[in-house]
Amino acid sequence: MRSGSRPLPDRIARWGFLVPALAYLLLFFGYPIARNIAMSFQRYTTTTFYTGDAPFVGLRNYAEIASSDQFPKLLLTTALFTVGSLAGQFVLGLAVALFFHRRFPLGGVLRSLLLLPWLLPLVVSGTTWRWMLDTDTGVVNRALRDLHLLSTGIPWLTGTSQALVSVILVNVWVGIPFNATLLYGGLQDIPAQLYEAARLDGAGRLASFRHITWPLLRPVAGVVLVLGVVYTVKVLDIILVVTGGGPADATQTLATGSYELSFQHFEFGRGAALGNVLVVLSLAFALVHLRANRRALKA
Repeated sequence: MRSGSRPLPDRIARWGFLVPALAYLLLFFGYPIARNIAMSFQRYTTTTFYTGDAPFVGLRNYAEIASSDQFPKLLLTTALFTVGSLAGQFVLGLAVALFFHRRFPLGGVLRSLLLLPWLLPLVVSGTTWRWMLDTDTGVVNRALRDLHLLSTGIPWLTGTSQALVSVILVNVWVGIPFNATLLYGGLQDIPAQLYEAARLDGAGRLASFRHITWPLLRPVAGVVLVLGVVYTVKVLDIILVVTGGGPADATQTLATGSYELSFQHFEFGRGAALGNVLVVLSLAFALVHLRANRRALKA
């Protein structure tokens, strides 16, 4: 037996643990991705289910999507929704993580309750917020009127300029616990001795955050932002439940556009192509951000 080689029973046992996981990934992730890529190069419609005929059209689906008048608006809305959601989730999540980083009574209980918005099904959260943001009967407008901050209700869900802000706020509310949990874990890894030394040197809270907390938290922050982008660009449930992509396509993103093409217009080929564009953009951002973050850490 060669030096360093594992006995045959150990290798069999190792593969016995790996094969189920690999089979799961191939079946539930690999096959759908491959099938979606293949479908994007076909003219795949409802008739395909009966005839089995899905002619190969090459890049025609991608060309039709790129040349449509709606595509630039989808890109802009997706970018605004993603940037707005990430900014709100990260800033508020970091603030919550810093708050819970201090020890105080019932801190553990409050941290547990903080996870509720993230654990609730998105359909439940979206339905609740749609009721709260209703122009006439919503509690948000009612509270603003009771505080004499406005005389008429704000059309949170029916105004073309307010609807996108509304779905961003709902998505921020849903994503704060995820950001806070990961950032809180990163704060726990920072040695307390560094803050004690900084206090002895006369550094205040702002200086400690600038020179200790943020530099050591940057790797975790990079992971949080990448995961946030990958999650946010494909958000579908919240937008469909709260606004349905309206009004006048004001909240229509690449994800909801792909859903509409596939399951409302039954143009599965074009819907798959638009979904692949979304995947490519997500991967491109993740690679660029991770590379930039790695260079910043080496500098």
